Amino acid sequence: MFYKFSRAIVRSPCEAVVNGLSEFGIKPEYHAFNDEHLNYIVCLKKLGLSVDILEANEMLPDSVFVEDSALVFKNAAILLNLGAKSRKGERALIKPYLKHNFENFLELEKGSVEGGDILRLNNEILIGLSSRTNQLGAVELQKLLLRLGFKSRIVETPNSILHFKSDCSALDEETVLTTPRLAGSNIFKNQELIITPEGEYGAANSLRINDVLLVPEGYPKTAELLQVKYKVEIIDIKEVSKLDAGLSCMSLRW
Repeated sequence: MFYKFSRAIVRSPCEAVVNGLSEFGIKPEYHAFNDEHLNYIVCLKKLGLSVDILEANEMLPDSVFVEDSALVFKNAAILLNLGAKSRKGERALIKPYLKHNFENFLELEKGSVEGGDILRLNNEILIGLSSRTNQLGAVELQKLLLRLGFKSRIVETPNSILHFKSDCSALDEETVLTTPRLAGSNIFKNQELIITPEGEYGAANSLRINDVLLVPEGYPKTAELLQVKYKVEIIDIKEVSKLDAGLSCMSLRW
């Protein structure tokens, strides 16, 4: 099952995280952001994951969002090439760790792809084209995924969405949580869809880890919908969300 994990890596937020990329120019408060990140680590450990914590890097404010820099599996890792200019250095930053921990290590050499645009489903991997992930990068990633035995499909992320996974998350083998605007794109072929209620689109980036579904705080209607079928745990990421980020962004899991 693609949501069964035993390990994760995170990177501690640097003080410069307050200058991270933000669509609306909202700055988080560093100490509150750090507290949220520490709580996130505690939560991962409570769910049974062994967590490696990489040191903060003051030169790269967004490097706390490690998911964008790589794609990892139980026995393999693909180093990605981030689309945002200010984040290009994150590739070299995480590469030594990946090479050390994954015997099967591949690198995306052409184009750009960010992990926030990659959604792993039961039988395929979706690669969403966006302002951060281009066609060249998506096609090259497909080639690398084939070498690892994974089928993939390139899809169009609606223009108003930063990352594909900003508006969706895979909950289990058959179910995807999605916003109405992404649900209406006809991207999801064979999945049952749970639609986030009006005004709660930020809940779409929830995170299934083993038997628990982590849901960001502040979306009670979505949480109520999900509690019918899943064991839900609410987690506060108010400061994290100021940087256009969500629950999946802060870790790589395998």
